[in-house]
Amino acid sequence: MPTYGAGVTEVVPYRSLPVDQSDVRYAYGPDSCRQAGVPVGQTVEFAGDISEIYPGTSRKFWVHVPAQYRPSQPASLIVFLDGQWYLDPEGQVRGAIVLDNLIHQGDLPVTIGVFVDPGVIVGAPNPKNRNVEYDAFDDRLARFLLREILPTVQQRWSISEDPDQWGICGGSSGGNGAFTVAWLREDRFRRVMCCLSSFVQMPGGNPYPELIGRVPRKALRIFMQAGHRDLRWNEPESNWLAANLRVAAALAEAGYDFRLALGDGGHNPNHGGVLLPDALRWLWRRVGG
Repeated sequence: MPTYGAGVTEVVPYRSLPVDQSDVRYAYGPDSCRQAGVPVGQTVEFAGDISEIYPGTSRKFWVHVPAQYRPSQPASLIVFLDGQWYLDPEGQVRGAIVLDNLIHQGDLPVTIGVFVDPGVIVGAPNPKNRNVEYDAFDDRLARFLLREILPTVQQRWSISEDPDQWGICGGSSGGNGAFTVAWLREDRFRRVMCCLSSFVQMPGGNPYPELIGRVPRKALRIFMQAGHRDLRWNEPESNWLAANLRVAAALAEAGYDFRLALGDGGHNPNHGGVLLPDALRWLWRRVGG
């Protein structure tokens, strides 16, 4: 019998595929739940002042500091866009719980999580600034994080300067926002998790399928999650599923260190949240792992 591939073989237990994909939900693993004996980190809330890069906006952000943090040992860092959604311990991602569990197990270095909400335009009839910040193909979001959010974190806690120890994560519009931040600032962010990315909503169109292969390969490690039943999954235009698959194909053809997890769910954070522990393990794995 021919051998396909090389290295260690992992046998995945058999599970039948659901016939009806209309309401698929994934069960959470133990790393997404509080575990006895796992030290709980401290979460500190900050109120963002009026932004210069996004004029008229304000926001909250939270910094989760693991119990193992020591000022003498600079920590790794990961930014979560849509911070409150990703931080909520009763929500569908539970980012701080996952960080505590993986750090305790030794699967992740001591990592500080920065959970940043999108901006709100004070006094505006439509105050949400999320799509402006996350869907744009420009460097404003990266500059905002690096100039207006992370200096506060770096002043209070010791953070590694190694870009291989900096990550960013987001879903939906936050997914393409995270991708763009890393794409434009690989000198700072090199670990990226993008869930159900809304590439189709980028003003001027999704640039990545054509762009990725035309520039020298960047030093990025990218974990993508997509859903068979994402928005407009079987329609000819503005198809969320197809846009993610095109980006994944471009990354594959360009030889990137990337992984695509394709599930059966729709446009909700359930599957990405379930995958977060394994995604972080993969993103921070040793080279060749």
